[in-house]
Parts: sequence; C-alpha cells; structure tokens
Amino acid sequence: MMNCKSAILLLSLSLSAGYSYSQVAGDEDKEMFNQAKTRDERAIAAAKNGWWTASMKNHEARMQWWRDAKFGMFVHWGLYSIPEGEWKGKIVNGYAEHLMRKEKISKADYLELAHEFNPLKFNAEEWILKAKKAGMNYFIITAKHHDGFALFDSKVSDFDVMDQTPFKRDPMAELAAAAKKHGMKFGFYYSHAFDWEHPDAPGNDWEYKNPGGDQLIGGANWFDNHPDWLPKAQKYVDGKAIPQIKELIHKYHPDILWFDTPHKLPFSENLKILQAIRETDPNIVVNGRLARTATGNFGDYQNTGDRPAEFRTVSGDWEAIPTTNESYGYSKHDDSHKSAGFFIRLLANASSRGGNLLMNIGPKGDGSFDQKDQRILDSIGPWLHKNKASIFGANRSSLPIPAWGVTTQKGNKVYLHVFDWPKDGKLLLGGLKTEVKKAYLLNDPAKKKLLVKRLGPADLSISVPGKCPDAADAVVVLELNAPLKVDSMRLLANKDIGNRLLAFDAVLHGQGFGFGDGKTDRYFVDGLKSEGQYFSWDFKTLAPAKYQILVKYLAGADPNGTYRVELGNLNVEMPTFAQKTGVVTQEIGVMDLPAGVYQLKFRAANAHDIELLKLLEVQVIPVAP
Repeated sequence: MMNCKSAILLLSLSLSAGYSYSQVAGDEDKEMFNQAKTRDERAIAAAKNGWWTASMKNHEARMQWWRDAKFGMFVHWGLYSIPEGEWKGKIVNGYAEHLMRKEKISKADYLELAHEFNPLKFNAEEWILKAKKAGMNYFIITAKHHDGFALFDSKVSDFDVMDQTPFKRDPMAELAAAAKKHGMKFGFYYSHAFDWEHPDAPGNDWEYKNPGGDQLIGGANWFDNHPDWLPKAQKYVDGKAIPQIKELIHKYHPDILWFDTPHKLPFSENLKILQAIRETDPNIVVNGRLARTATGNFGDYQNTGDRPAEFRTVSGDWEAIPTTNESYGYSKHDDSHKSAGFFIRLLANASSRGGNLLMNIGPKGDGSFDQKDQRILDSIGPWLHKNKASIFGANRSSLPIPAWGVTTQKGNKVYLHVFDWPKDGKLLLGGLKTEVKKAYLLNDPAKKKLLVKRLGPADLSISVPGKCPDAADAVVVLELNAPLKVDSMRLLANKDIGNRLLAFDAVLHGQGFGFGDGKTDRYFVDGLKSEGQYFSWDFKTLAPAKYQILVKYLAGADPNGTYRVELGNLNVEMPTFAQKTGVVTQEIGVMDLPAGVYQLKFRAANAHDIELLKLLEVQVIPVAP
C-alpha cells in the first residue's frame, strides 16, 4: 500500500529506473503530423471549402458521448502477441507490436505466426466486462496494426484472421456484439499508413524497399523528395486501406476510429481517408492522429504522445494514451508495470485539464490478460466506483494548481483530488473566492461536515481527518453557495509538500519554444537558445518559510551556456552540463520567503543560439525548521 505522503507526485516518478526493458529507436516519432506542400494545400482548400466544413456541423453531437466517457480501454492484440517479446530465442525490447519491423521478418515467415494464432482463451464478453468493471466507458482494439494483419473477416485481403489462422473466428465481430450488449462504446485502431506486409505501402524497407521505414529511404518526407514514388503508396491507400476501413464501418458500425503515424503518408492522402470515413458514416468520432499539420487538426480531438506521465493544459478535446507497462503489445519480459495509483492520479490529472484517458492493455497470444494488468484494473475499478462523481460529468478546473494534487468541478461543486495528504490535518486551497456551504469526503457515506476556515479573499483551510482515507487519491467535496469564482494566483505549500513548477505550466516569454511529449523525464519545454527567452510562474505564500530551490532539465548542446533563477532576493546564475545524458538536477540554493506574492523567473543568462537545455521543472521545497 502506498503512503499518502510523497515528496514528489507519482506522475513524475522515473518508470525506467531499475528496469532492463527499454524502448528502441524507431518505435515512435516525436511529431506525428505533415509538413504542408502545394499538393496538400489544394486538398486542404477543398476540404475547408466543402466536405470537411460540412462534416463539422455535427461535430458537437458526435463528440458528446466521448466527452462523457472520460475513461476507456485501449487494446493492442495481434500476431505479435504470440512471441511475447522474443524472436528466435532473442529478447526484443521496445514495443512488442513492432516485432516484424525490428527483426526484419519477411511476410512469409510472419505468416507462420498466423498459422499458430489460436487464442482459445479469448472471450469477447469477458474483455468488455473487464473494461466495464474497471470503470471504463469505451473500448478500442487494433483491427489492423502496422504488420498489416487484419483481426477481422476481410474480403479485401486474405492476410486476415479467417483465411490464415486455425482460430477461424472473427474476434472483432464478437467484441462489437459484446460491447453493444453491455452498453460500451466501441471502435477500432486501424494502421492506415504503415503496412509491413503490403508491397506498395510505406514502412517495409527490408523486403520491398519501400520508403517510410527505419532506413528512411527517400527521407522522412519521402513523398515530397520523390513524388514519383507516391502513386505506389496511393495504390495501397485506394486498394487496401480505404476499402478495409469501409469494411469495418459497414460490418461492425464502430462509434470511433483511431489512427496513428500520419506522417508516413502525405497529408492529402490522410485527408482522402478522412473524407471516405465522413462520407460513409458522418457520426463516427475520429482521433487526431489521422489528419493534422503543425497548424491544424482535422480530426475530432487531439492526442498526447505515447505513454504520457505529465500533461500540458491545452484548449479543446484531448486524450492521453498510457499503457500499463512500457509496451503496448504483450511482452513477457516487460515487468515495468506502474501501480494502479499511478493511473488513478493520471485519470484525475487528465480530468482536471479537460482530457480523457485511454489506458492500454496488451493481452497474451492465447487471449488472456496478464495478471499484472488484471491487478491494475481490479484496483482502479473500486476507486472509480466510490469517486465517480469527481470524474464523470466533471469539467476541467479553473482553480490554480495546488501542491497536493488536482481539482475538478461540476456546477457548484469542487472536487479536491488529494494525492499528498496533509500531516497536520489542514488542507490549504488557494484561488477559491466563492463561499463554501459544505465540505466532506466524497466516499464518506455520512457526508460528515469538514470545518472550513477562510484565510483570505481566495484562500481556505479545510480540516481533514488525520488518517488519509485513500492512498491513491482521497477526494474532498466542496459544495459552494454560488457559481465558482476564482483567483488564478497559485498558492505555494509552506511545509511538508514539495512544490513542482512544471515547464508545461509556465508562462513562456519569447519565441521558438517547443514541447516534449509528456513521457516520464520528457515533460520539457525546449528551444531555450537566446537571452531574451524566459519562463515564469506566479504564486503567493501565506506564511514565512524557508525553501530549497532545485532545477531539473535535460542538457542541451551549448558547452558554455548558463541560466539564471530569480525569486525574491535570490538571483543565481548556474552553468549547464552540456551533452550530459539523463535528467540533471541542480540545487540553486536555500532561501527565506516572507508571506507575499512572487514571480519565479528562469531565463537564459549566457546563450549562443544553441539549445541551452530542455527544462522539466523547478522545485520549491519547504525546509523543516
């Protein structure tokens, strides 16, 4: 059982420490969007002047169930599940579902896996009920992943479960029926760009010498560098991808379609696929990794990077896609499973910023779930059952980020998700100007009132039990007398809890910044190259205290660069560790802060148009007297 108190939130714990399992180059790409060219501009203009604009008229209607759902199950399952992260006696690290690419397996040899695929433990109703019991409201499974193998009865290609396996059942049909029976929204992941079995598709550069793979034949933007190669890929899109997507729509009537790796095709092809979906069924929700550029997203919502641990606050609808360990497909060698508490907190954090959580499970080749995955699901479900009001129907929070966790809100109720329970029984909340009518623990059947004391126009102290009622996330409810009014100034904890000022939450001053993908140790802001750029965080303190200041970052390439931290009377210039690998943690100093309002600034002090560092966070940690 976890302790309620932790100096640093679980969401930022390094998940790789102590694990031999690791990702490998080529498993994923930082950017998953296209750089627009003339060909694409024509397609964009046609979309905006016609079919796409028309399709957005019912965008709000088709998105309503998705917004309400909040929490879903993602499933990566296929032929790659059989080897369990091994090939010919060798452990294959990274994403298990990328086995065919990593080991450069020919289509003929890969078919041997299909001839072994007979998952007799697969039970569609059990899978759907497992998701439902865990509190999930939508279910997405890989109908066809990058290996090109269809886990459904496809008439477009015989590289499918009915033609090539002894199983001779259509698991997608069974899952669709079970989802409908139990009121679960249902959909498919379909790899529209990568298809390693197809001689015309991007990705297979070991057997067909096609572009878009690890060898980068023709470069990352091969379709612009070699437009004469494009007709071949278009033949694949028109002959396999679009027809199979239409098969999925007509045969199984999905609520949602999920796509990936759009950068392997030109944007015009991705738009063509989206248009085909909209013309076939305009009510299907489509995620944001099908058709997007650096300046626009033609899908229904945005996605984070893979395996996120931290989130940026963004406008609009978005979805995070964590997985229980470090691979999406099943690998028996990947024991890097996070705790159920990690996912509970991740769900609360996503909800507090207006996002959904689509949590991945990689079932075994026999159709069963790994017991480690099952234990995670079995622990999330009871928490959600008790605390569902704080997630489902709740909205992104307008309150400033507290040191102890996150907040969500629903009408005149505010939900305090407390990850770090106060040792002294006094929970401090900053930013709430509206008067509180009643405070209580959400999972307290008696709804016993908690004493609320106002400390200032926008600050409260709530007396809570000395013992933490839920180690993962204890939820306190505040019922308000009137609609919520807030002060956006952040309140700094002055004892027991460390304050984490994430780069993701900073105000950015200057141009040229970029963002990391939110993974553990990759929740950075980069592009710090000139002395005019800086980060800032505004906050206040209610009592004088002594604080230790720490900076965490990934090193840049400037061997002579320095940065400066400014806070109150603290003004310290520090050298960077150029080209050092891993996370660098530097102590800036210890200082006394009287009660008051402050701005912490982190700026480039000595920069030479070379990246100084990638900032993760500044920690302001109370020092016990």
